[in-house]
Amino acid sequence: MSHITSIFTDLVRVETRLYNAVNARLRTEQDLGLGQFEFLEIIDRVPECRVLDIVGELAITVGAVSKAVDRLVAAGWCVRVAHPQDRRSSVLRLTPEGKEQLAASRTVVTSELTALTATVPPDELNRIASTLAALRATLEAGSLGQPG
Repeated sequence: MSHITSIFTDLVRVETRLYNAVNARLRTEQDLGLGQFEFLEIIDRVPECRVLDIVGELAITVGAVSKAVDRLVAAGWCVRVAHPQDRRSSVLRLTPEGKEQLAASRTVVTSELTALTATVPPDELNRIASTLAALRATLEAGSLGQPG
């Protein structure tokens, strides 16, 4: 196996294990999946958030995002509001219940990630973060890895 292949394998395995561990704790403590948490985070962070904003950020299909948003709406955590300039589109907004769920869930996610990465020295974690941010920016600038 080449050096770059082993780096890729480690990256994927670390991501999978971190995701699964955080997801399990979040489900236990907040009855919320990590995917749902990510959607709530994006809706909260992106002004006038639309389905296409989530599609672009997560690199998943419009259909998958629409179905996931429908589940958030059904749970009472967000609403679709008519877009003020484009009646064919809607803006996603968190409900008060969604904001409460997000705030409580952020605490759980932060706590679990802090615990899971505690053995990594802070300067190493900062270096990893910087490297991953640069790689992500390169991929996103080239629209690489978008669903086909």
